[in-house]
Amino acid sequence: MKKFSHLISYISHLVNRRAKRILFLLVLIICASISSYSQNKHNWLSFRGNSSLCGITEANALKAPKLLWSFKTGDAVKSSPIISNGNIFVGSNDGKLYAISKTGQLKWKFDAKTSVEASPLYLDGNVYFGSLEGIFYCLNATTGELKWKYATDGQISGSAAWFYDKSSKQKKILFGSYDFNLHCVDAKSGKLQWKYESDNYINGAASCNGEIAVFGGCDGFLHQVDVKTGKAKNKLDIATYIASSVALDGNQAYFGDHDGEFFCVDYAKNQVKWKKEGAVSYLASPSVSANQVIIGAENRQVYCFDKENGNIQWQFKTKNKIEASPVIAGNSVVIASGDGRIYVLNRRTGQQIWSYEIGRAIVGTPAVVEGMIVVACMDGSIYAFGEK
Repeated sequence: MKKFSHLISYISHLVNRRAKRILFLLVLIICASISSYSQNKHNWLSFRGNSSLCGITEANALKAPKLLWSFKTGDAVKSSPIISNGNIFVGSNDGKLYAISKTGQLKWKFDAKTSVEASPLYLDGNVYFGSLEGIFYCLNATTGELKWKYATDGQISGSAAWFYDKSSKQKKILFGSYDFNLHCVDAKSGKLQWKYESDNYINGAASCNGEIAVFGGCDGFLHQVDVKTGKAKNKLDIATYIASSVALDGNQAYFGDHDGEFFCVDYAKNQVKWKKEGAVSYLASPSVSANQVIIGAENRQVYCFDKENGNIQWQFKTKNKIEASPVIAGNSVVIASGDGRIYVLNRRTGQQIWSYEIGRAIVGTPAVVEGMIVVACMDGSIYAFGEK
């Protein structure tokens, strides 16, 4: 009987080991599947790379990329492209959202009827975006098929962000509108969860850390909204309108305003930690690394601030105003300008590593992944740069 007991124990041990191995393999397969569609150096899934809008990627920018291809839309492009699994999604003022392959071939296009200035968002096989008609869309990313749409009472110029709602165990989408409201809808159904009303237009995207959404509006306030309830958590009077989006890092919020002041706000304390003046106006959004904050301004300058105290570490001057937001990629900064050029700068020194002249203004954020940079231009074309 004792021998039989030992045999049973041994067999059970083998079964458990095999079950654990199978479970481990399943976890690896699931993780590989998820990672191929998640934010990493091969994907740039939203306007600023993540819901905190930090504008940073694990990818390393190429030092001397070549033009691989260009794709022509029917009008100027203000929308910032995104990249998922090699596929590029971008809106155009011709009223279409385009899906383009990594080789520059059209996969599908969706007619939104009016200009699409907002950058799309990729999430769980869907593409989300708003139009200047005030309609917010959810499309199947593979086919371009409409899954649902949601109407606001004003144009949608800023991109969407998402968060996971722990109570409902569902993903939610956030976006602002010129109807003064920040809207929260269910990612699967498009059903309204809540609306938060500000006092003027919401032009930029809302950043989110899973607990609060933070945005600046044309009412001159920095708003904090509890994403579970849609209720105001706090707001800070900045005294002039904020056209750009806010980057969140820890308890700090970084943004520029229309009067050319750049702010670091401790939003937990609801007070300004530091600010810098003198940039004329900020329409771009900042990129935030471990110790730097980088942003372009309408006075043609790219500024690199020390994250803790706001001291300027370096400046780089382009030949026209900058509306496009930068991307920190490894030891480089990728940024486009109204001078019709895209630049790669040394992140530590601000020195130019590479530039390419397209010839028409660029107002959208470049999408940067490993081995490729994609940028949209006011000449109506999307350009891809990489190694030939």
